[in-house]
Amino acid sequence: MFKGVYTPSITVFKKDGSIDWQGNEKVLHHLINKGMNGILVLGSIGEFFSLSMQEKKEFISFAIKTVAGKVPLLVGTGGTNMDEVVELTQFAENKGATAVIAISPYYFKLDEANIYRYYATVAKCVELPVLLYNFPDRTAVNFSPELVLRLALDFKNIIGIKDTVDNISHTRKLIRIVKSQRMDFSILSGFDEYLVLNLLAGGDGLIGGLSNVVPALFVDLYNACIKKDFDTVKALQTKVCILMGLYDISQPFVSSIKAAASIAGLNTGCAMRKPAEELDSEQIGRVREILNSIER
Repeated sequence: MFKGVYTPSITVFKKDGSIDWQGNEKVLHHLINKGMNGILVLGSIGEFFSLSMQEKKEFISFAIKTVAGKVPLLVGTGGTNMDEVVELTQFAENKGATAVIAISPYYFKLDEANIYRYYATVAKCVELPVLLYNFPDRTAVNFSPELVLRLALDFKNIIGIKDTVDNISHTRKLIRIVKSQRMDFSILSGFDEYLVLNLLAGGDGLIGGLSNVVPALFVDLYNACIKKDFDTVKALQTKVCILMGLYDISQPFVSSIKAAASIAGLNTGCAMRKPAEELDSEQIGRVREILNSIER
């Protein structure tokens, strides 16, 4: 079972748009050293959508070698081309990834029959653990608890879900319905501010982008919640709520997360691939203001 706080790590680029391998190595070591329970590469914040198939394979090989089994390494392999999804999923398994997480196809709004066939194909192509990725803001499809339960019961290697839905009621229903028949199924929230609510509802934790910025805060928040130290939970949750403002500074919000992580100490820069841009000076000022406010 996957439990705790997992970081969907940023992908560091150079100014010319090429992958900054040294910068990415720094990010991965930083997250390991700060005590993250696991790392996801090639997720949404990892800008998987901007990388070619060859770049994704190179990044998977690099990440597996860099992490070297110190923490579980999840790899994002989802997409709109089924053959490429299968190829990348099998590549991740062969290279030694801990698990894959696959967003459902986007652009067209698929019905649940198509979603089921998509994940059935992913699950059948490997023995590797597979996590579902529900992100209706990007796919226009919100998985019903009944669909998730069906997949969980039909495929033993489908072992969890990242539920990126800005509605804790949806995650709560998943926990109640799916875990009633498969207790080992991991249900992780995709919105940072729902970590505590996820755990209180019987879920398993978070895959949240803000842990790129302040990983220790999320490790401490998770541990405080497990220990039922609710004074600490309240103090740390207040900081998380303030940090959520980073998501509102830019679209895509990856630009803001990268800038915040760099300013907070990584010093890996804020380079984005086109058409996205780095933050302007006014936006950088807003990032600094938010980061400064949680230190007061």
